[in-house]
Amino acid sequence: MIELAVLDIAGTTVEEHGAVYIALEEAVRAAGGRPTPADIRRWMGADKREAITALLTGEPGGAPGRSTVDAVFADFRDRLDAAYADRPPAPLPGVPEALATLRAAGVKVALTTGFDRGVTDALLARIGWGDGVLDAVVCVDDVAAGRPAPYMIFRAMEATGVRDVSRVLTAGDTVRDLEAGSNAGAGIVVGVLTGGLDATALGAARHTHLLPGVADIPGLLSLA
Repeated sequence: MIELAVLDIAGTTVEEHGAVYIALEEAVRAAGGRPTPADIRRWMGADKREAITALLTGEPGGAPGRSTVDAVFADFRDRLDAAYADRPPAPLPGVPEALATLRAAGVKVALTTGFDRGVTDALLARIGWGDGVLDAVVCVDDVAAGRPAPYMIFRAMEATGVRDVSRVLTAGDTVRDLEAGSNAGAGIVVGVLTGGLDATALGAARHTHLLPGVADIPGLLSLA
């Protein structure tokens, strides 16, 4: 019996057309970085400040200072806001119905994300996910470390009153999402193919299931 579904946001429950990684790459390049597509993929699902630091560390001068990271992060947020204004994010097909089905069956639903609280609140407001849609939202700045650390999952359990991690399902579209679920000891760790990785790349990480999308989770739990 699953009591809690912990789901990623961008690429998992929300279609944002890859804007976050485009904005990340552009901001890092504007600061003098030269990330390759493989570099960007490596940091999918991670804390964005951590990603910026890592992507700039190999450049002349070594690891960037905090003020540099703050400036690049601010540029990233501006670029992301502009991208969302130009092409608004929206729930992925079938996801609102899946969330409603889970909650109607008594399964609590929490979102976790590598975004900070400011970005997350603005994104969820854009798509109209307020009270009555979710049971908890955990952001990377709520915990000591982002994915692949399991801390956001544990915080979601704390926020929803779920004590048995074997009764937790996690789902995400990146390797780090799956690593975090496995590191937490979640009973079900689902990779979904609605993000930027195919089944081969995503399936390389330890998981229990690969599904086309979050819309298929109620069926997996025999709720649909």
